[in-house]
Amino acid sequence: MVTFTLLAVMGERNTTSFHEFFWSKNVNPGTRKRLPCGYPLYPAIQRHPHFRSLFNLSTPVLLQGGLFSQKLWDSLSQHKAPYGWQGLPRQAIVSTLSLLNSSDSARLFGDPQEPLPACVRCAVVGNGGILNGSRQGRNIDAHDYVFRLNGAVIKGFERDVGAKTSFYGFTVNTMKNSLIAYRSLGFTSVPQGQDLRYIFIPSDIRDYVMLRSAILGVPVPEGQDKGDRPQTYFGPEASARKFKLLHPDFISYLTERFLKSKFINTRFGDLYMPSTGALMLLTALHTCDQVRAAVGAHSLRGQV
Repeated sequence: MVTFTLLAVMGERNTTSFHEFFWSKNVNPGTRKRLPCGYPLYPAIQRHPHFRSLFNLSTPVLLQGGLFSQKLWDSLSQHKAPYGWQGLPRQAIVSTLSLLNSSDSARLFGDPQEPLPACVRCAVVGNGGILNGSRQGRNIDAHDYVFRLNGAVIKGFERDVGAKTSFYGFTVNTMKNSLIAYRSLGFTSVPQGQDLRYIFIPSDIRDYVMLRSAILGVPVPEGQDKGDRPQTYFGPEASARKFKLLHPDFISYLTERFLKSKFINTRFGDLYMPSTGALMLLTALHTCDQVRAAVGAHSLRGQV
């Protein structure tokens, strides 16, 4: 399974061994006891001037109803999705965020009443096929949380990719395209489960509309997905606690600092959006203490 250093995040050559970790930070390093955690990101950032300027750990990862304000609306209305709300109907945004009004919506991990593990270890598994034959399934499932995305083919490949799914990240578009593209490999439904959480990437108005319909347990009332029944994708439980929404400001921050493309400043700039895999990997990087990942079609394969 592939591992990365901080240099890999910036797109520089990865020279680490498979046994090294892709470091991440304590969500709140002042409140959790530091247990042996390999090479945690937070101290590394503080020691290195470049990393201190690269990482902004105060940027909110998730968007929830309590963050909505006129100031936020005015700010995000200056940018098109996924970086903002320009051109999107305010009522659709407000009605969706109003359903994400609990403490569950503001945090990625665990029950608000339960303490997190002292060292949160995460695995991010893509769908490029690089784990085929790796026999890494048990190692992947041993992590506290496992992130999967898009065409998360599991059935029949558990020995290589594991069976555990804590988070499934997607846009409605990538989810639907994956259900078509990976059907021949057995991907006929997105992962479901009582403890599984879905991370919506707000790439378009259809993501907000689908999210609202999923929480309410009703068919999608309008737009490209009109008539869709969210339970078909996410299972019968229509609870807001199952759904998370990436903050457009977080996506902007990740794009500017880590995923900037030469196309942004061209006439095609509005078409550029980071890949689902990149966003999930960096989401894990900003919320876990350790992250091990296999997300790219051209990544190396090795031991976790």
